[in-house]
Amino acid sequence: MNQQATEISPPKLINALRGYNLLPAIVFLPTRRRCDEAATEVSLDKSQQLNAEKQMLRQEIYDAYVVDNPEVKKHKHRKLLLRDGVASHHAGHIPSWKLLIEKMMSKGLLEAIFATSTVAAGVDFPARSVVLSFADTRGNDGWRPFFASELQQMTGRAGRRGKDNVGFCILAPSQFQNPRKISTLLKSPPDALQSQFRATYSSLLNLLDAYGSFSQVREIVEKSFAFRETSRTIVRLEKQIETRKNQITQKLSGSDFTVEDALGFERLTSTRLRLQEKIPLNRSENRYLWLKKNVVAGRVVSQGKSGRRIFLVLQIVGDNVFTMDDNGDGKNFDINRVNKVYANKYELRESSLEIAFDDIYSDKNLELKEQLTNENDNSAENEAKITEAIDKLLPGNLNEDGKRTAFQILWDTWNDAEFIHRTNRDLDFLRNEIWLPFENRAKVLRHFGYLDFHNQKVTETGKWLADLRIDRPLLVGEALKQGLFANLEVKQAIALMASLASDPDRNFGEMRMSNEAENLLVNFEKIAKQIEKVELKNDVLPSPEMNFSAAATAEFWANGDDWEVLVKKSGAEEGDLIRLLSRTGEALMQIANLRDSQPEAAEIAKQAVEIVMREPVR
Repeated sequence: MNQQATEISPPKLINALRGYNLLPAIVFLPTRRRCDEAATEVSLDKSQQLNAEKQMLRQEIYDAYVVDNPEVKKHKHRKLLLRDGVASHHAGHIPSWKLLIEKMMSKGLLEAIFATSTVAAGVDFPARSVVLSFADTRGNDGWRPFFASELQQMTGRAGRRGKDNVGFCILAPSQFQNPRKISTLLKSPPDALQSQFRATYSSLLNLLDAYGSFSQVREIVEKSFAFRETSRTIVRLEKQIETRKNQITQKLSGSDFTVEDALGFERLTSTRLRLQEKIPLNRSENRYLWLKKNVVAGRVVSQGKSGRRIFLVLQIVGDNVFTMDDNGDGKNFDINRVNKVYANKYELRESSLEIAFDDIYSDKNLELKEQLTNENDNSAENEAKITEAIDKLLPGNLNEDGKRTAFQILWDTWNDAEFIHRTNRDLDFLRNEIWLPFENRAKVLRHFGYLDFHNQKVTETGKWLADLRIDRPLLVGEALKQGLFANLEVKQAIALMASLASDPDRNFGEMRMSNEAENLLVNFEKIAKQIEKVELKNDVLPSPEMNFSAAATAEFWANGDDWEVLVKKSGAEEGDLIRLLSRTGEALMQIANLRDSQPEAAEIAKQAVEIVMREPVR
């Protein structure tokens, strides 16, 4: 069988399967349209064998089912289902129709169903055989090869429990078939699980409100399943750093040097070497020199990414900063972990300690602005300062021979120290990869007043925004804050939420919305542009554009028209319309729950839900 093989027609395929006692079968086809066409072709084939007893049983099930689900009465495939026992099953059909198919298939009343690959993960069809006619599937970004887990789910549908000793997977010929690829995938291990946990405004607000600080939220995020591989890498690198520190400790055994001295020596000598070779200092080296100059005893510094915790510097030994916090507790940390440095210097006596911290809270002690020079101007002066700093690492009473011996001890640790600094940079990058998307969103939320960044608290408006489990909560939140929802007509609210709830690239036809709804969406887009400007400034990827065709379709439904009229006028598939209106109704329910904080908007949303979620939308 080669990739250019002629495709076998659905009627011939079903007849062949029947001849080898391989029915009932699930026949996977690449598109919705092809599934519908295949079911129709089989139904029109006069050579198909009909089973009168099964026809009668299917009719009985159907008659009972339509009492509670009248929308299936006029389904375009009802005749071929009842007469021929074949059907198509995909996301384009309404849920009640798909449930009817599943009900009949589970009772063994269907010969075959033609389905897209997504059906394999959603339902449990009892089938003797599974037929594959292609080796690729269509995802959100176009066509791609099957994942191993997808293919294994599809083939895993073959074989009925209690009826078949084995199930059969059949590769049908077609121009898209690739038996070698299929064979390889079937032997492959399952794909690794992929977490869908992402940095969102809602997740950040809820986590911060629950745990009370960025550090706690960051710890939760770093331990999440989504970042398990990154976390494992972080743990591995931390162990390597610890090993190198132990090696440095062993090499310094018998001397007065500490690990911090060795790390400081490596940083200083590396920087001096760059100056000597006329290599411009990088951002990290420039900042290190600035910190070495400005982090001095008597100054207040902040530590960590958030910059909220402040400390009074008591002493600096090498790169180790010894401090005291505002509770009187001691803490020491590497100089590179200093975030902010404040200008005032205080005497280290008890009477001035409280003043040092009070001046920060009352804005009497301002942050020093970091001044970095990325050129090697004054390189001779800088080199002399570095050499002086290196000499200060040595005990003061050494003769020339003693200095040479001491320097040799430090040089022996240089490679280990350089590895530690380089690996620490890698660790910072990995940790930022996890946390930075949350921090960037926190800055956006701060701009719009949903989050107190300095005190790491969710504001009152942020608390009700956190309750909105919807797409684009920030946009909806800003519209609510500006009173846009409170003055809407119910059908306008439906059109507005549909434009956000829909898949942005899904087309729902050429229906036109009212002038009022169109003006509303234009105003809504202005709010979206304001948010987008702030998001881009903070490296947050803006959300997709609103779907105007979805808004027009939902507004038409809000006018009270029948389902059949909506399907005909929109030209969209019923399953897509159900998905759109269901998601619109769910989003409106979220707003309807804001009875305390947004009572006018909540009342409008409540009325809108009742209109949107009428039959057959549930």
